Amino acid sequence: MTSPTTISAKAPAPFRVEFTTRVGGVSSGPFESLNLGLMTEDEPEAVLENRKRLMSALGVDAARASMCRQVHGARVTDAEGAGIDTPRSHPERDGVWTDRALEPVVVLSADCVPIALCRNDPRPAVAAVHAGWRGLLAGVIEAAVDALGSSRLHASVGPAIGACCYEVGSEVADPFSARFGRGVVHGGHVDLQAAARCALEELGVPEIETISACTACDQTRFFSHRRDNGRTGRQGLVAFIENLAS
Repeated sequence: MTSPTTISAKAPAPFRVEFTTRVGGVSSGPFESLNLGLMTEDEPEAVLENRKRLMSALGVDAARASMCRQVHGARVTDAEGAGIDTPRSHPERDGVWTDRALEPVVVLSADCVPIALCRNDPRPAVAAVHAGWRGLLAGVIEAAVDALGSSRLHASVGPAIGACCYEVGSEVADPFSARFGRGVVHGGHVDLQAAARCALEELGVPEIETISACTACDQTRFFSHRRDNGRTGRQGLVAFIENLAS
């Protein structure tokens, strides 16, 4: 049995931040294999098994996880530990944070930018953020930084669709150029990761790590909504505070 394959961020202790790939699950067809998205055409039983395998591989309790009903907005709220198998109880939000150890916070993506924010002060906290183009313009990163309420932050910007593949119309390109500067728009292509870094820098986040990988280019490792015309799975970001007593 193949274990879930993840990309580890270089988060400081006591944090752990993992970006999943599509490798190491039980789903098949266009959702092969570690699809974490229930809001797809995949079999729900397979998705839940994938989520359980992922949490087990990371050594955390799936029942303590907090997820989101992502709406491409800017709402970021405290975790409630509803678990991985109760999507109707997940609040509508695009970011979730916690200051409790071993309580995973999770967001899903299939081209949008997953971002982890770690508050590295005497009371550690971590946030998981889903930032698509609408969320970036709406201020989801600003909301997450405000929720953590500290300047001592480390940010990990995860795999997303690259400027190489993200061609947009003027209705997206123009607002991005106006908000984040012309450097994030290249001939009708938008660089979502660069826009996320711009927002983080403006907010004074001192440590920003970027995992430079295009979800649309790399079909072997990632699902991509744009590449696969909407019929695809979801990868995820899982972040948590490790056991402070260890």
